[in-house]
Amino acid sequence: MLTRARQLILGFIDFFHKPFASFIPAQTFRYLACGGSNTVLNIFLDAFAFNTIMHRHPATIYQVITISAEVGAWALSYPINIAIGFTLSRYIVFPESNLHGHKQLFRYTLIAITFVLISFLLIEAGKIYLPMVNQTVRYTLVCIIITLFSYISQRKFTFMTVNEIVIP
Repeated sequence: MLTRARQLILGFIDFFHKPFASFIPAQTFRYLACGGSNTVLNIFLDAFAFNTIMHRHPATIYQVITISAEVGAWALSYPINIAIGFTLSRYIVFPESNLHGHKQLFRYTLIAITFVLISFLLIEAGKIYLPMVNQTVRYTLVCIIITLFSYISQRKFTFMTVNEIVIP
């Protein structure tokens, strides 16, 4: 069943890749398609959690810690985003990686957390150093930077192919 689902997803993505095949490699296009789809899903999950679960109000945990509705919604949607993103990356974008699954998952999570922190820093830097630029434009630039470095990190670190050394 998983093989069939993988074939369907790849067929769908590769169908849309055909017009771009001359200047975007298939793996890059698959990464953009999977990452873009996962990002859209994450936005919907975040909105659902913010409006339905958090009811747009802060939550108090153990009568000591209060978290905003925005942070609560993010905390509820982000683990789902990580799981789906990892699955798509492992089976659709980088299936040739021969690292063990637990190593890939650890590395994927490490990269994801790192890029959350880098995103925060870039957003803050944009507010300070580019105040004249519209916030949506600044955030779009942050997304482009993060996507580029995320792809390189996933390809070269998380889902790398390890050549086995055979000693005669």
